Amino acid sequence: MYNPDEELVQIVDEDDHEIAIVTRAIMREQRLTHRASYILVFNRAGELFVQKRTTTKDIYPGFWDVAAGGVVLGGESYEESAERELAEELGITETKLTPLFDQYYKDDGNRVWGRIFRCESEGPFTLQPEEVEYGRFMPPDLVLEYSRLEPFTPDGIILLKKVLGQE
Repeated sequence: MYNPDEELVQIVDEDDHEIAIVTRAIMREQRLTHRASYILVFNRAGELFVQKRTTTKDIYPGFWDVAAGGVVLGGESYEESAERELAEELGITETKLTPLFDQYYKDDGNRVWGRIFRCESEGPFTLQPEEVEYGRFMPPDLVLEYSRLEPFTPDGIILLKKVLGQE
């Protein structure tokens, strides 16, 4: 049976230089700086697909998320991670990913270098039940308003504000 705690994750320093590969469990336990891919999925109307994380996620359980994505595995590039995560979480394959920018984020439980991508898809999506409870398209400005009422992943809100030119 698949255990995400056993995934081998790329560890980096604060300048995004590779320094080690460890299990996800060790990365979370020691709060090591790692890499992640973030993919903003828009439809043709310019709405953003937001997803509700499952309550079993190892970080920000039950929060809303503005991006598909996840940790970059050992030996994997940001781009490979983005393609893999998009297919796993939403069932999206063979779509053009446009890189937007890199972002460093840290809080008490998370230190991560992320590469942010965008893509366009109308769905329908095949949601990964271990990671995504449900999702829906929303206008990006409404997502920011909603984030004042509901818990959203903090790194996701920061990157969304950058994409919208509000930070």
